[in-house]
Amino acid sequence: MTTKTTTTNDPLRERARALKLHGMLAHWDEVLETPWLEPVIRWEEQERARRGLQRRLSSARLGRFKPLADFDWHWPKQCDRFGIEELMRLTFLAEPANAVLVGPNGVGKSTIARNIAHQAVLAGHSVLFTNAAAMLNELAAQDGDNALRRRLALYARPRLLVIDEIGYLSYSNRHADLLFEIVSRRYEEKSTLITTNKPFAEWNQVFPNASCVVSLVDRLVHHAEIIAIEGESYRLKEAKERSEKRRKQRAARKPKSRSKPDATD
Repeated sequence: MTTKTTTTNDPLRERARALKLHGMLAHWDEVLETPWLEPVIRWEEQERARRGLQRRLSSARLGRFKPLADFDWHWPKQCDRFGIEELMRLTFLAEPANAVLVGPNGVGKSTIARNIAHQAVLAGHSVLFTNAAAMLNELAAQDGDNALRRRLALYARPRLLVIDEIGYLSYSNRHADLLFEIVSRRYEEKSTLITTNKPFAEWNQVFPNASCVVSLVDRLVHHAEIIAIEGESYRLKEAKERSEKRRKQRAARKPKSRSKPDATD
C-alpha cells in the first residue's frame, strides 16, 4: 500500500493556503486526486476577487465619471498627456509619491483624478476620493478627540487618497491644521493626489493667516508629480454646444410660413 505525499511547493496547495481553506488542507492527501479540487479553488479565488473589487469600489466613493478614453486631449491649451498616462500606470504609488493636478475650473482635473483612482482600485489598492470642503468640514465638526482621531485615521489609511477641489473656498486656520495633519500622517508612506485651481504660491489665499501653509505645501510637493492643465472650461464648451443643438432643433420644428397667393390669380 502506497501513501500519497505532498511537496511544500505544490502550487495548488499554496493557492488553498492563501485562501485559508484549512479544512481542505487538513485532508489534502484525500482530495488531491479529485477532479473537482482545482475548479473549486479557482471559483473561490474568482469570487473573492470579485467581492474584493466591489468592496474597494464602494469604499472609494468615486461616483460617476467620464472614462479617460473619452477625454478630449485637444481641448486644453496645455496638458501633459504623457505625464497623466504615466500616473495611470500607478508607478507613483510604489515610491510612494504624490500627484498634483493644477488648472482652472472645468479643464478635466476631477475627471482625470477619478480615472487614476479607478485604475488604482482595479489594481487592488485601497482608495478614497473626497471633496476638500466636505472632508475638512467633516473633520472640523467632530465632537471630541476620539471621534477626530477615528476620522483622521479614515483619511490616513487608504493607499491612495484623492482630495478634490482645493482652492475654490477659503478655510480657517483650524481647517489648515487638519489638512496638514492628514498630509503629515501620509507623508512618505502613502500617496495623495490633489486637484486645485490655484498654484501653490496662492495657497495663502485658501488658508489665510495659517502658519502651517509653507510646511503643508513642502510636504505635498516633496516627491510629487505636478501637472498643469490650462484652457477654457470644457463644461462651458459642452453647454454652448447643447444650447446650439437645441436652437437648431427648435428651428427645424418651426412650421414654415406659407407664401401669399398672387393677386392676379
